[in-house]
Amino acid sequence: MHGIDIQYEFSGDEAEWTAAIRAFVKAIDADEDVAGRFTYRVTKAKQGNTRIHWGQWDVPETVQILQSRDYFKTFATKLQGFSNGTLSPTPVSVLHRTKT
Repeated sequence: MHGIDIQYEFSGDEAEWTAAIRAFVKAIDADEDVAGRFTYRVTKAKQGNTRIHWGQWDVPETVQILQSRDYFKTFATKLQGFSNGTLSPTPVSVLHRTKT
């Protein structure tokens, strides 16, 4: 299993941020080539402005398909703007996990 951990600080318009996240997740779920093969979770720290995104996928080709989509390119641009230069992506390999 492959993955990415993305962290950044955000203190902007919460409605705009939420709309962008929802649109991205909805697009993933609607994409027959990616849905079920790529999962995405977004969290917000209980204190402070830290946002954390976790993406996981089955094989490298899945993320290549995702990255070729216009909805991904749009979201990546928005995420850069939301982070105001604090974006910190870390590719990871998932070694152990629970069943769900």
